[in-house]
Order: sequence, then C-alpha cells, then structure tokens
Amino acid sequence: MSEKQDAASRLGTESIAKLLFRFSIPAITGMLVNALYNVVDRIFVGQGVNEIALGGLSLVLPLMTIGMAFAMLFGIGAANMISMRLGQGQKQSAENALDHCFFLLIGVSLVMMIIGLVFLEPILSLMGAAEGSEALLYAKDYFRIILYGLVFFMSSFGLSHCTRAQGFPTVTMIGMILGAVLNTILDPIFIFVLKWGVEGAAWATIISQFVSFIFLFTFITSKKAVIRLNPRVFKPDFSIIRQIMAFGSAQFLLQFLMSTVQLLNNKSVGWYGSAALGVANGGDVALSGMNINGSILMLILMPVFGINQGAQPILGYNYGARNYARVLRAYIGAIAAASLICLFGFAVVQFFTVQLVRIFAPNGSPAMMLFTPRAMRIMMLMLPLAGFQIVSTNFFVVTGRPKISIFLSMLRQCLALIPCLLIFGKIWGLWGVVAAAPVADSFSFLLTGVLIFFEIRKLRGENGIIHT
Repeated sequence: MSEKQDAASRLGTESIAKLLFRFSIPAITGMLVNALYNVVDRIFVGQGVNEIALGGLSLVLPLMTIGMAFAMLFGIGAANMISMRLGQGQKQSAENALDHCFFLLIGVSLVMMIIGLVFLEPILSLMGAAEGSEALLYAKDYFRIILYGLVFFMSSFGLSHCTRAQGFPTVTMIGMILGAVLNTILDPIFIFVLKWGVEGAAWATIISQFVSFIFLFTFITSKKAVIRLNPRVFKPDFSIIRQIMAFGSAQFLLQFLMSTVQLLNNKSVGWYGSAALGVANGGDVALSGMNINGSILMLILMPVFGINQGAQPILGYNYGARNYARVLRAYIGAIAAASLICLFGFAVVQFFTVQLVRIFAPNGSPAMMLFTPRAMRIMMLMLPLAGFQIVSTNFFVVTGRPKISIFLSMLRQCLALIPCLLIFGKIWGLWGVVAAAPVADSFSFLLTGVLIFFEIRKLRGENGIIHT
C-alpha cells in the first residue's frame, strides 16, 4: 500500500482515540490560528488605537461571518464528499469535488468583493451603528482593505477542510500557522510603528491570508496529495455542486444565521447602550464590549470546532465504509473532548473576567468596565453545554441526515436566540440582550439531546442500519 493510500485507509483501521488526537490537534491549532486573525487584530487595535475602534471591528464582523459561511459551505461540503468517496474507493469523484470546491470559492469571493466595494457605505450603515457613530468610520477604513483580500481568506479556509479530509491534517495546521504568525508580526509593525491604525490591522490580515492560501494551493496541486487539484481539466457539473452544497449546508446555515444574530446584536446594543450605560457614546462602548466578549468566546469555541472537524474525516470515512461501531466511538470521543474544553473555558471566564477585558482595553473607560465583565459572565453561563451541541449538529450531516442538522443549526442561531433577543431586549434593554444567549443555549441543548438519543439508538440498532 502506498503512503498516499495509507493516509486515507488508516481512518478505518487505527485506534479511534489515536485518530481523534492526531486529527483534532492540528484541526484545533488551525481553528485557533484562524480565530487569531480576528482576535490579534482586536487586541492591537484596542491597545494601539482606542476602545471605540473595537466597536468598528464589531460592525464588520457580520460581513466577515458571511464570507466564512460560504467558505464552510463549499469547503466542508467538499470535505465530506472527499472523505466518503475515498472510503468508498472512488478517487475520481473525490478529485471532482476538490476541483469544484476551488472554483466555487474563487467565484463567490470575487462576487462578494465587488459588491462590497461598490456598496461599502450603505452596507456598513446597516450593521448596527447609531447615526454619526465614530465606530462606523473605523469600520469603513478596516473593511475596505479586507475586501481586497477576501478571495485569499475564503479560499485558504475552504481548501483547508479538503486537505484535512484526505488525511493530511498537519499540512492544514502548518498553512494556518504561517498566516497567523505573520499576522502577529505585521500587526504591531503596521499599527504601532507605521501608525496605520485600523487600516494597518486590515493589511496585516490580508497579507497573512495570502501566504496561507499560497501554501495550501501549492500542496493540493503537488504529487504529495492523495487527490490533486487540476484546474486545467475542470468541467462544471451541477450535480456535484448540489452534493457539495447539501453536505455543507448545515455549517453554512449555522454561520449565516450567526451573522444575522451578530447584526441583530449590534443593532440592539447600539440602540439600548446609551440608556443602560449613562454615557453619550454608550452604544459604541457596548459594541466594543460585545466585541471583546465575542473574541473570548471565539477563542474558547475554536478548539471545539477543531475537534468537530478533526472527527469529521473519521466519521465520514467509516460511515462510507459502513463501519458504524467506529462511527459511534468517534462521536462519543469527540463529545467528551469538546465538553472538557468548554468546561475549562467556562472556569477561566468566571474567575478571570476583568483580566481578560484588560487585554483588549488596558485603559478601558468606566462605562466599558461596568458593562463588559458582567456581560461576559452572563453570556457564557451555558458554555459547558456548547461542545455537545456543536459536535451533535455535525453528526447528523455525516450520517446522511442533513435536514436534522440544518434544523439544529437554525435552532440556537435563529429559532431560539433571535426571539429571545427581541423579547428580552424589549423588556430589560441592554441586559435583556445579554441574557438571551444562555436562555437560547439551554433550550437548544434539551432538544438536541432528545434528537441525538434516538439517532444513537438507530446507530446501535440491529445490523447497524441507519436511515439515509
């Protein structure tokens, strides 16, 4: 057996614990690195510009999330196809999925870039800032430059899933680390030395993402890959596009709805911020505070998403090979690891809240320090349940039940959270908006638990038969 064949076939033979560890560690590293692009920008902007500039980056966040949603739609969708087709011994089908993923990422990112540049001001004006907001000016300076490099951000993030799916998680990790390290180096140079402000943070980000893209592109076009990208022989096939979109739809919807919630959050805190905090720029301060809280939550959840993605090739390959006992063991192992991370993150947030806020706002105003630590503790009350929710949502995709996965994705991000935001905000103002997250998390956990109970019963059923 060749080294390339072994890279895929070991997904069905090696110890589940060993596979989860070996695939999840690079995936966790990659997801953390991806998060650091945003978090490092925010830390340096908060320290090198001011706390209101953080509010400007918060206005851009829903738009960045939409870009990530499309990258996950095509990247995770193609990755699921690749791992399953390799498990079924259909290498050509796996290569077709990779080719389609690449061109879908390029095409959609270019369209989004053009739309963003043409309608920059109207789009950002809808993102939640009050009229005359200082944060809106920072958002325009930052997002204009980010759009120039959107194709590299979406392509590198999407292709990283495909590289991992064919048995090379370390390659994905290296590509992400290259970009993150470069971003961390360039941020202080552009912000503190060259005095470029938020524009410097944006340039550091897109240069770093370009380097990650080049690294991954070089690998998937080389002979080292199990399946290789070959743009010269690409022929569009709408049946493959439909399959990719079906496999990636759950994660896409989750991210897209997350963007909707981010927008609603921005509008709500901007609206209620002044009254709740008692200062004229209370809306901008609240936006900045929510940005800090979102950054901390991102750092905690990215390892959970990394475990989820590290488990995906194992789950997909073994489901394709009809080895359902290994599917179940991988799922339970992923749940356990994800929950441990969430418990650890919960403890850190509850005990070191003020210290975490000071990382982003070392000279935070009284209004900032009144709102942000208290809001962080409340918003993350149900964090220990998040690992189960995230892994279980993806589990239904792997086992061929994407409609349930889509429903669960919608549940927390739309069906439960948005009504809570609207109702609680109307009743309790800014603090009602803050309390909406843990309430929605609790409801989503309960319903997900019921659905996963019946799915596990089927997985353990006679002859391992699962409805597809």
